[in-house]
Amino acid sequence: MTPGTNPGPLGAAVTLTADDVARQSLARGAAGTALLHIERAWTGCGDWSTAQAHLRRVASGNVDADDDTGLYYGAPAVAFLLQAAADRHPRYRAASQTMDEHVLRLIRRRLDSATARIERGKPAAFAEYDLFRGLTGIGALLLRYHPRSDELVAILRYLVTLVTQPHNEDGVELPGWWAAHDPDKIVPTPGGHANFGMAHGTAGLLSFLALATVDGRVVDGQREAITELTQWFDRWRQDGPDGPWWPQWITREELRAGRPARTHSGRSSWCYGTVGIARALQLAALATDDPQRQHAAEDALAASLTDTQLDRITEPGLCHGIAGIYQTTYRASLDASGPGLARRLPALADRLTQFAPPAGDQNDDQADAGGLLTGRAGVELALETARRGTPPHTGWDACLLIA
Repeated sequence: MTPGTNPGPLGAAVTLTADDVARQSLARGAAGTALLHIERAWTGCGDWSTAQAHLRRVASGNVDADDDTGLYYGAPAVAFLLQAAADRHPRYRAASQTMDEHVLRLIRRRLDSATARIERGKPAAFAEYDLFRGLTGIGALLLRYHPRSDELVAILRYLVTLVTQPHNEDGVELPGWWAAHDPDKIVPTPGGHANFGMAHGTAGLLSFLALATVDGRVVDGQREAITELTQWFDRWRQDGPDGPWWPQWITREELRAGRPARTHSGRSSWCYGTVGIARALQLAALATDDPQRQHAAEDALAASLTDTQLDRITEPGLCHGIAGIYQTTYRASLDASGPGLARRLPALADRLTQFAPPAGDQNDDQADAGGLLTGRAGVELALETARRGTPPHTGWDACLLIA
């Protein structure tokens, strides 16, 4: 779908090719590369003709608006791109408005399905509520570009219900966000699990509710939901020689025991681990005006940035690698109560530069192979932040729920 042309049957029953799927994937496809070029065009480090060519590549042909799409794929991902461009380039505004209409219809369908699931007493799934595929991610899109929409209010009410109303199964009280499925195909969790990560779990829920609260978008029960989530993190916090840490997820057995089976922290990252969780807790503290919790969150983040901890990071990308750690720490430093986090940014930027692909290797197809989350596009976007020392002009890291 390009501005001024027929977009085709968006959301209709059509067969999408592998290329169709890849081009509209923000997570791993061409959409992440397009976002990089839009950011560069905004800053003057690139040009709008290049950004337009990448946008055209993403939005041409059929755009998936089915119920399994989310912020990182399909119509919501394309809407995120078009909005990032339309804020600066008027030619994309009409296309952006058209795509938004499809996204709003999608949201209403998704909310109806979620409400029906809750009424049936069935457990939730990542695809219903998480950042990548669920209503939290689509809510992040609305919070940035449609903060006064009825649909954002409805998503906030749904998430408040999810957080504050436990799910009862076989006489066991489980959190409302308890997922009946495994966190990963190769990691079985009989009876389901509760996920702590930013992408699929509690940290993402907390960040979104906190960001909405800071922005003045509050529904009944929202502050109570934030308290519920912060108490959950208090309950499962573990203290080790390298500072506090949290499990990636807990199983039914661990919930029953009241402690995680793992006795040491995993590597920290934006997606899982202390870096993402600490930012979520910092945002919650800002939303509830809790200086003590803010200091604790910032101390936890700082403790995860020692050389010992960072030497365990072997990937460059946003999801599990140094780019995500840098961007999260940068955002946290802007809100921090002291200069400690900001002082760590130069060393993080040095590590990021060391991980980055060679400057002469500008193959966009290579960037598409990993997309925003694990590919070159995410690394380059974090490097843009490090080079300029200012927040992204497009606000692209809203899709990480850190801003």
